[in-house]
Amino acid sequence: MRLIVYYLLFISLFVISACGEKQELKNSTNVFSDYFYPIDTVPKIYLYRDVTNGIDEKFHRIYIEKKSKNSHLVVDIYRTPGKGRLVVTERLVYNIQNKSIVEHAVVDINDELKPAKLVKNGLIPVRKNEESLFASLYPGFRDSTYIYYEIKRKSDGNEIQHKVMGKDVSCIIFKDNVTQAQRNLRTKKTDVMISTQSDNYFAQGYGLVEWYTTNKKAHYKLEKIISQKEWEEIINRYNY
Repeated sequence: MRLIVYYLLFISLFVISACGEKQELKNSTNVFSDYFYPIDTVPKIYLYRDVTNGIDEKFHRIYIEKKSKNSHLVVDIYRTPGKGRLVVTERLVYNIQNKSIVEHAVVDINDELKPAKLVKNGLIPVRKNEESLFASLYPGFRDSTYIYYEIKRKSDGNEIQHKVMGKDVSCIIFKDNVTQAQRNLRTKKTDVMISTQSDNYFAQGYGLVEWYTTNKKAHYKLEKIISQKEWEEIINRYNY
């Protein structure tokens, strides 16, 4: 009960201020559907490399999950937190038709994926020049702290030709404003941890293929797409 009260108190502080799957894709109510991830029963793993230093890698495992009568697209985000291990740090579960977020989960201090409190579910805008709002709330890494995570996203929908794994592909760019703030429930103190802007390239038939912050301190590009079998080999190699 106390946790629910904490959630409500914290949310109020920020909200005030701040085949079947293919048929589902065909019936999508989102104008950016062509630039969304491909809807396929076979899992795909995207390997992104850090253009800035060339060493850091991120893996996004993309797959379909059926819950009751509905199918959702899941993106599991992996990183290497040291010691040579691969850990899933975040999970985004999309409604296939309108591309809204139906579930969000974030890793905790014990490297375990825990459900977040979904505050706003719009990560992919529904229409051109419309700003979407995604926001979630989850426990921080210290007692009595919570993290508020927010992404405001917008695109004019103009197509550009962009290199994706050596090929020219039609892309659109989403402009993001990202905020992460930590709230201490005992002291009532709020600290903004991250406030940044980023460009996100979504390619036709691929989904997210590149992103970077405005200062390009973080800049990742899709390097290759890995099969499930190759992924299992990578997991075994990292987490032996």
